[in-house]
Amino acid sequence: MRKKRQQTPAEELANAITHGIGLGLAIAALVILVVYANLRGDIWHLAGFAIFGVTLITLYLASTIYHSFPDGKWKKTLRIIDHASIFLLIAGTYTPVTLTAMRGPWGWTIFGIVWAIALLGILLKIFFMNKLKYLSLILYIAMGWLIVIAIRPLIESVGTTSLIFLVAGGLFYTLGTIFYAWK
Repeated sequence: MRKKRQQTPAEELANAITHGIGLGLAIAALVILVVYANLRGDIWHLAGFAIFGVTLITLYLASTIYHSFPDGKWKKTLRIIDHASIFLLIAGTYTPVTLTAMRGPWGWTIFGIVWAIALLGILLKIFFMNKLKYLSLILYIAMGWLIVIAIRPLIESVGTTSLIFLVAGGLFYTLGTIFYAWK
């Protein structure tokens, strides 16, 4: 990975605004998901959607704040939080699927593994932010495709439409890691 290019003030403002919009949408999504889970699901749906929503809000809040600050000591700390929140969101994205559709042994296994990797990734960011960048990228990709080890239980647990969305999301996610590595 190349050395990080310094963002211009205009780029940082655009990042802060777009991520702030994402934050607003994430808050709305959390409300909708929690209401929907409360009306049509059980406690596992409620917990899964709430965790997903909170991790989505955490990512956009961290990113909005990070891009709103000028360079300096706080900016470095906020960058660590911003990058650590990526690991939270990846684990948070798995949570509704593992707690609802898969819920049994496979669901709990994937849930435990993905949250353990998220914790490892967060510690990696805290202690080695500007070192081991490729390891972060490998962890992002490994977390994203971890579900493949339980592909049969996943197929048995979700419908075709959900599976198509999961695969498409995984492909776009992997494409995004290329841009992450490129920058």
